[in-house]
Amino acid sequence: MATYLDFEHKIKFIQEDIISAQVRHDEGAVENLQKDLDKAVSKIFNNLTPFQQLQLARHLDRPYALDYINLIMRDKYEIHGDRHFRDDAAILCYLGYIGGEKVMVIGEQKGRGTKNKIKRNFGMPHPEGYRKALRAAKLAEKFNIPVLMLIDTPGAYPGIGAEERNQSEAIARNLIELAELNTPTISIVIGEGGSGGALAIGVADKLAMMRYSVFSVISPEGCSAILWNDPAKAEAATNAMKITSKDLKELDLIDDIIDEPLIGAHRDRDGAAAAIADYFLDELSKLREMSDEERMDARYKRLTNPGAFSE
Repeated sequence: MATYLDFEHKIKFIQEDIISAQVRHDEGAVENLQKDLDKAVSKIFNNLTPFQQLQLARHLDRPYALDYINLIMRDKYEIHGDRHFRDDAAILCYLGYIGGEKVMVIGEQKGRGTKNKIKRNFGMPHPEGYRKALRAAKLAEKFNIPVLMLIDTPGAYPGIGAEERNQSEAIARNLIELAELNTPTISIVIGEGGSGGALAIGVADKLAMMRYSVFSVISPEGCSAILWNDPAKAEAATNAMKITSKDLKELDLIDDIIDEPLIGAHRDRDGAAAAIADYFLDELSKLREMSDEERMDARYKRLTNPGAFSE
């Protein structure tokens, strides 16, 4: 059953009316209702607040990494384990094809339903997850296979076991190794990009965000708890933190915004998946036109450009 947010209720009612009209085979009513739906979607989704975009990024029906992998990849094979400790289900690694391109896809997976969420640790990777991601990326480098990374996590897992196994070292090593990886790399924030948990698979030649995704150094709830000692002020924190794709593009912290369907990826999975596949193939084609030296130099510049100072 579809889940609707507070500001989506008008859309819900129109969609229910469309279904009723289709059952009655009333084509005229369906056509008129579809026009009403288009107007409602345009009015609502063109005027979203940052907090509403955060709600969309966390929407229960929003596609996760595995959903996109199943939609855009063929002849895929999953890679398991970090060859040191265990297989972390919060990180997915698949080798397969997108279009005519062989590609390694690395993604963070939140999971649906209580049992699956626990299995995926709510999308919060352990150190072995990041080491698995790095192992897959190095394998791709060995055979000159491009890498697509799908970011969707509230953050790296902060538990005692993760700290005992050097969570911070695993993230830091990924930052260094991915920055030096000699194969084309593209990272896309598909939902929620949280802190170092997102950065660990966010170092790439291109960093893009889906239209309704967010990227932040801390969750709005965590920020409001620290600044105001009140997690209930998450909406105020969201507005102040500039975490939406539009904000980050204006700040030149990301390269591109991927135009997922206006109604949202949670309502049009196929359209969102097609947008990701098209962006990846287009950008990969551009990266392949560059020599390795040019590409690595451009990557270095984009990683060191953020920030400003004055004297």
